[in-house]
Amino acid sequence: MTRYRIAVVCMGNICRSPIADIVLRAKLDQAGLATRASVESFGTGGWHRGEPMDSRAAATLREAGYDGSAHRARQINSAHLSGPLPGFDLVLAMDHDNKADLIRLGRTGKAAIALFRDFDPTNPGADVPDPYYGGLDGFEEVLRMVERTADVLVARLAAGTLP
Repeated sequence: MTRYRIAVVCMGNICRSPIADIVLRAKLDQAGLATRASVESFGTGGWHRGEPMDSRAAATLREAGYDGSAHRARQINSAHLSGPLPGFDLVLAMDHDNKADLIRLGRTGKAAIALFRDFDPTNPGADVPDPYYGGLDGFEEVLRMVERTADVLVARLAAGTLP
């Protein structure tokens, strides 16, 4: 069986996209779908490459029962979107700026590029706000958005209705 490959992308890959990556993986596992899909996260910028996620993101995940300790920031490039690997089926940008950056990278592969919150049942098409310059409450808000949106993504994967 071919695995459905999902990438989640924010600016630095230390806050929003690692939260989405870890939550989405956990929800896929809980739904018994971990063998049907894989998730990776990236940043559009490379200044945090190799670093762990922001300590506030890690603490927010830990308090909610998720483990983000293995995460290391990575930067996406055009090869991720169209390279010799099997390629991503769906690339989810955390905000409109990230989506524009992804489109500028060019896409010749099969990857559909969308906003993460295009799948949010309460506010489709909105940005996931960047909590980096705020307090813990911003990270908690991001986690709530990600959890409810991940539930929809998992249900859509199970139903075979993801792009």
